[in-house]
Amino acid sequence: MNRTDLAIESPIKGLQQKERGKYFKINEIIIDTDEYIQTLGKGKGRYITLETEDFSRFTEHYNEKINELSEEIKEFIPKKGLVSVIGLGNNDITPDSLGVKTADKILATRHLTEKYGDIFTDLRPVSVFTTGVLAQTGIETAETAKAICEKLQPSTVIVLDALACSDISRLGKTIQIADAGIAPGSGVKNSRKQLNTQTLGFPVIAIGVPTVVDIHTIIKGITSEKTYIDNMLVTPKDIDKLIDNASDILAKAINSALHPEMTLKELNSLIC
Repeated sequence: MNRTDLAIESPIKGLQQKERGKYFKINEIIIDTDEYIQTLGKGKGRYITLETEDFSRFTEHYNEKINELSEEIKEFIPKKGLVSVIGLGNNDITPDSLGVKTADKILATRHLTEKYGDIFTDLRPVSVFTTGVLAQTGIETAETAKAICEKLQPSTVIVLDALACSDISRLGKTIQIADAGIAPGSGVKNSRKQLNTQTLGFPVIAIGVPTVVDIHTIIKGITSEKTYIDNMLVTPKDIDKLIDNASDILAKAINSALHPEMTLKELNSLIC
């Protein structure tokens, strides 16, 4: 079976699907059962896939796409209450650094709204943190996230991570938003404990972009035949630029969704 984190690529029967979008090609999938959690890492929930041109060459309708993505994200989050944003991944490995780099660009406001709420009336409370990976910390990502969320009691948790895809045409060109949470590493068969409503105790929204695809999938797509060489994960040669651009648009769209009373220019001026 091909490795993928994208619901749109999963061999799940009986899905409800519909398409929309002006600047993105947007596909919405609803999975109404949890029977695929263990086999495919896809739990019951709503999955939104937004497809566009390669993020490494992302230029056309930039602000319009940020606004369209922001509107999709708004549908998943409550209008009020603390939102905790968690960046997953390894900042030392470029294809796995999307979550960390995106989190770095999210506007953290919890400290401001608690102390100066009468001044920052257009800001909602937002906390931001990164978890590192098990090999670096010796702690499961889900354990770190659960401990912090139990302390903060957020209304919603947004989890950011790099994903894997099985269709090379979606590599670095797709955003997935899902309210079913995420199993870090499931797309590359290195699944860790899941981050979802059941494990964290709070609603979880997972947002990511596929940055890797396995070599078997590429060869099969070109030759339509199986290959017997050792499998490995492949990432685009311009992955640095792809990560920079993808993290930029994700962060701007999330900031806009969390603080709808502010313009993009105002929000960007507040990011250090």
